[in-house]
Amino acid sequence: MNGRVVVIGVGNPLRGDDGVGPAAVEALRGRLPGGTVLAVSDGEPARMLDLWRGADTVVVVEALRPRPARPGALHTLTATEAADRTAATASTHALGLGECLALAEALGRLPQGLVVHAMEVADVALGAPLSEAARSALPALIDQVAASVRRACGPEHEG
Repeated sequence: MNGRVVVIGVGNPLRGDDGVGPAAVEALRGRLPGGTVLAVSDGEPARMLDLWRGADTVVVVEALRPRPARPGALHTLTATEAADRTAATASTHALGLGECLALAEALGRLPQGLVVHAMEVADVALGAPLSEAARSALPALIDQVAASVRRACGPEHEG
């Protein structure tokens, strides 16, 4: 492994499609190179920064609510792209990923490598299950996250 890799599934599984991040993390258990840290977060910036403390690479899995949304559409974003894209979208979190990234940058705590895998969602109603669009796109999202982790871990893990 080239360094510590942390995967953070951001979201609330009790709010419909906002649970795609935690669902992806659960599905990845046992499928990633040894030493990969898997975590779930509600997106609160201080907790996010604590989760990735000491990580060389962080992979964030997040629901994205652009208007209009194309539920199930997947995006892979750099830290800069994520900050720009999430600043203009709705979030079910008090502060969004954009604010978290801005705080990390201001504090000098952005990891060396950060990638965000996001799925566009629409249904984040309290108590709702994952929508059909989210369930259908979830396997592709999981594969994208796993590929990012394997790349971060080095050539011996790619494939």
